[in-house]
Amino acid sequence: MAGKLRRVRWWSGLLAIVTVAGLLTAPAASGSETGFPPVDGHWADPGPFPVTTEALDAAHTVYRPTALGENGLKHPVIVWGNGTGATPPIYAGLLRHLASHGFVVAAANTTNSGSGREMLDGADALIAENGRAGSEYYRKIDTAHIGATGHSQGGGGAIAAGADARISTTIPIEPGPQGSIGALHSPMFILGGQADIIVSPPLLVIPRYNQATQIPAIYGELAGATHFTPVGDGGGFRGAITAWFRFWLMGDEQARPVFFGPASSCRLCNDKAWSSVRRNAKAQAVPGS
Repeated sequence: MAGKLRRVRWWSGLLAIVTVAGLLTAPAASGSETGFPPVDGHWADPGPFPVTTEALDAAHTVYRPTALGENGLKHPVIVWGNGTGATPPIYAGLLRHLASHGFVVAAANTTNSGSGREMLDGADALIAENGRAGSEYYRKIDTAHIGATGHSQGGGGAIAAGADARISTTIPIEPGPQGSIGALHSPMFILGGQADIIVSPPLLVIPRYNQATQIPAIYGELAGATHFTPVGDGGGFRGAITAWFRFWLMGDEQARPVFFGPASSCRLCNDKAWSSVRRNAKAQAVPGS
């Protein structure tokens, strides 16, 4: 009887491990299943979708694929927060780039997005439009896959927004102090600039990364980047941001080896454009290709 109990416990433990591994292996349906075209590693290049910019409501600007829902596609959402005093046009190159890869980006128009509420309001508006017959967005939004990102104060806002149960992943870019890392429940890719003297990586970014023990978290520090490198088209951050969102929100398996697997094969870890890459234990446990 004791031997039988041991076998039951062993199989129960194995099932738990397999279940956790399966969740980490499949962040979303694969690109081939959803119909999003692969980009073969060209994360920093424009994606295959023509882009339209329009007002979603008085408080948000949307950057989106011009033709939504082609071949039954449902487009994941990214909510964006600006740096202090900035507005979406300051980051239009990056936001249009993400839209060209198939995302619908709801950018809060406010110059103060640190609460995260303004960003989440953009998700609320898109979810409402997705359910409104006659809307351009009707049944074309993947409301189960929503990412949050932003720069500086907006990076802090992304952390604050990431506490919301609907947020699937966050990318705080050179983030301000807003939000609680401990409240995050989904994977985080937190970014710093090696030459950033406004949000110093050793003082203000790496300590926040170190707090993220409950979720898969990666810290990426772009070599030579200042606090203003993300302005415009995202600079050297653009490709990694795109790959992360394609993996976690679209299930693009081509992006997996950029971040995950053994240190020797993790592409970001070995890319000389990045002065420092750190992966916590939960990120290291995400299977590679």
